[in-house]
Amino acid sequence: MIIEPPFNPLDKKNLGVSVAEALVARPRSSLPPDAKFVAAGVYAIYYCGSFAPYRPIAEQNKKGKRDSDIPIYVGKAVPPGTRKGGTGLDVSPGCALYNRLSEHAESIQCATNLRLDDFFCRYLAVDDIWIPLGENLLIEMFRPVWNVLIDGFGNHDPGKGRHQGKRPTWDVLHPGRTWASKLQPGKPLDVILKEIVEFFEQGPNVSLG
Repeated sequence: MIIEPPFNPLDKKNLGVSVAEALVARPRSSLPPDAKFVAAGVYAIYYCGSFAPYRPIAEQNKKGKRDSDIPIYVGKAVPPGTRKGGTGLDVSPGCALYNRLSEHAESIQCATNLRLDDFFCRYLAVDDIWIPLGENLLIEMFRPVWNVLIDGFGNHDPGKGRHQGKRPTWDVLHPGRTWASKLQPGKPLDVILKEIVEFFEQGPNVSLG
């Protein structure tokens, strides 16, 4: 006899799926969005340019079909104070989501081998407690290359006197951020390019199921 497990809409994975589905259903937006807005939440960034290593996802994203779009990066923007130990509950989100997307746009503009016009995004305002869950599930589902393999896109300048660390993989592959050039040499470029080929040969996970 087979026992069918009951569906629990409050199971954390089901809650995460609902956030992910709502994000994917959002329309494409320029990066950053044209108008500033008040919200915290989750977002996905997509690439459709000519940088050869990203061809597998760029070709999919050029089709203009929501169901086949593959993000190159997903992230979250939490209300001010949350990262310092606060819960974020009942705190005004400010423009956290817009500001984060703007920061990412600035990083892309600094890169010598990327064009901001080749990117678009989707974003979703989310209640504070569901933001980390939504981000985690989006990474699990889509395995975006800038989250899973090419680290450092979302990094900030470590500050004066703190440049003894290694250059993030993202900055080795996409040089141009001034602060990153002050860091110690990172992973060799030829190794990174080989890893990207192997990564895409595995195929991205794009299922919402």
